[in-house]
Amino acid sequence: MLLLTALVATAAWSYGFAQETPVQSPISITKFAKSARMTCEIQSLANFDSTVIHWYQQKEGKAPERLLFFSGGQISVESGFRADRYIVENVSRQKRCVLTIKDVTPDDAATYYCAYWDPTTWIKYFGTGTKLIISDKRNAPPASSEILQKKHEHKITYVCLIEKFYPEVIRVTWSDGEKEITENVVKGDAWKAAKEDKYSIGSWLTVPEENKDKTYNCNYEHESGRNSLPTKDHILHRTAYLVYIILLLKSSIYYLIVLFFIYRMWAPTKRQGKKA
Repeated sequence: MLLLTALVATAAWSYGFAQETPVQSPISITKFAKSARMTCEIQSLANFDSTVIHWYQQKEGKAPERLLFFSGGQISVESGFRADRYIVENVSRQKRCVLTIKDVTPDDAATYYCAYWDPTTWIKYFGTGTKLIISDKRNAPPASSEILQKKHEHKITYVCLIEKFYPEVIRVTWSDGEKEITENVVKGDAWKAAKEDKYSIGSWLTVPEENKDKTYNCNYEHESGRNSLPTKDHILHRTAYLVYIILLLKSSIYYLIVLFFIYRMWAPTKRQGKKA
């Protein structure tokens, strides 16, 4: 999946024209012995019907491999794959290409990317990806989600904490109204506690203190659905802080930040103990 990171973006610019990255949905599919259906949408593509749409399969730890391509209403499946298991259809009005994999098996577990060539630059643009998970376990929406706030040195850090969901595939973004924010944003890795089968994740946004009255939104997309949390409704809990510390400990880069949060959290308790 990392091999495609440089190719997956909100938009790419070439010769003064914005090239749209294909948007795939759902973000993941959890199936067992049934058909899996995923879509690829390219709204800005004027000549959608005449565009060749490619589909790639990328298994864990391996390079992506082209599965098939769809052109002029015809599907061409690469050797090594059974042609009778794949159905591709174009929905012209919605500029959407739909891939269906019939009767999925454990060997189908992978991330699937759609892609197309830009005819003016001959650059291939890959979609955002759909991960196919073969499991008899059903997806589960987050059990809870909240935003924490911390002020430090004329800056405000908002922490978006999303807990206990399955599967682990989730996309978390920050926005200011309709505009996505990409600067001063850090996203942790999804993690799960011992003896737990559900995952949690944290993402944090740092803004200048003068923006304290501005509302930001933490948005997440999961197989179970989407949600948006505004910072104006943030809640601060000591238990959530402990979970936040665990998230930060997963990255050595934030070790010093962890020490700071631990100190600030426990210092008031110590001072109260001395007064008593």
